[in-house]
Amino acid sequence: MRRLWGMGVGAGVLAGALLLGACGDPGSGGETRAAAPVPKRPGPADAGQSGADRPDARSPAPSSTSATRHRKAPKVLYLGDSLAMENQDVLGAQLKDGLGARYRSAPYSGTTLCDYLDGTGKDSLVPDRHKAAALVRAERPDYVVLQFWGNAWGYTPCMDGITYDKAREKYFDRYAADARALVGQINSAAGADRPRIVWVLQGPDPITPDRVRRVNGLYQAQARASNGLVADAGRAVAPASARYTWAEKLPCTAYETKNPAYCTEPGRGRTALHRGDDYLHFCLAPTTAKSRPCPVRSPGIRRMAAAITRAVADGSAS
Repeated sequence: MRRLWGMGVGAGVLAGALLLGACGDPGSGGETRAAAPVPKRPGPADAGQSGADRPDARSPAPSSTSATRHRKAPKVLYLGDSLAMENQDVLGAQLKDGLGARYRSAPYSGTTLCDYLDGTGKDSLVPDRHKAAALVRAERPDYVVLQFWGNAWGYTPCMDGITYDKAREKYFDRYAADARALVGQINSAAGADRPRIVWVLQGPDPITPDRVRRVNGLYQAQARASNGLVADAGRAVAPASARYTWAEKLPCTAYETKNPAYCTEPGRGRTALHRGDDYLHFCLAPTTAKSRPCPVRSPGIRRMAAAITRAVADGSAS
C-alpha cells in the first residue's frame, strides 16, 4: 500500500491520491522505500455510530480464560500490506494475551496477494523466504491471517499493470485468481495438516467504495470455497448503520470510554480512527520513510485487531 493511487477518478482525486508513505520491511527484513505525500481526507469527519460499539465488539479481545477451550494454543501467521504492517504488534499482543497464541508476522507495505505467491521472483515485493508457502513450511501455523486492502493502482509489479481504473473486471478476475492460487500454495505447503485461512475484510474506501465491497466479496467467497474464516475488521471502523461509508471519527466504544487513551475526544464522546492527512491507514502517528508497526495507541488498529482475534478464537472453539 502507501504508493500511487491510480484510481482514475478525476484530476482532483488523482492529485490528492499519492498514497501514504513508508513502504518497507516487516522487521525481519524487506525493502525500505521513500515516504510519499499523504492525501487529505476527502469525506466528512463523522458518520454516526461505529459497528465496533455493538455488544459483540466492545470487549478488548477474547479473555485469557477462552484459551482453556482449546486443545492447544493456536499458532498464527499474519501476512499482509501496510495495514498489517501497522497492526502487527497490537494483533500479536491480543492473540497472545487472549488466546495464549504463538505468533509470527511478516507483512510488507505496498503488497497485494500475488506478492506472496511462489514464482513471482523479481516482480514481487516479498522475498522468497517470506512467501506464504515458505513461511507455512517453516512455521506450521494453525491459522494464516491475510489482510490486504487490494492495491488497485499500477505500483505492485506482480499485478502486471492490471489496475482498477483501466480494467475493472480484469482486476477483479485477477484478484480472485490470485486468492485461489494463494490458498492452493498454502495448502500444498502444509500437506495434510492444513491451516485455517482467515480473510480480513477491509474498511470503507472513500474514493471507490464499490471496489472494497467487491474485494471483500471475493474474500468471503474464497473462505466459503476452502473452509476458511472471515474476520470483519472493516465493520469495526465503519458507522454501525453504513458499513461502506468512510468516517475519520466515530463514537467511542465502551472500552474506549473507560480507557481515555483510546478516546481522543472524550468531551465529545468521539475518537479518531485516521489522521486528518491520511484517509486509509489507522495509525495516528505520522508516516516515516521506513515502514514500522504503529508506535502510538490508535483506536482503529485496536478495533481491527480485536475483530481478528475474535475470529481466531471462534475458529479455535469450533
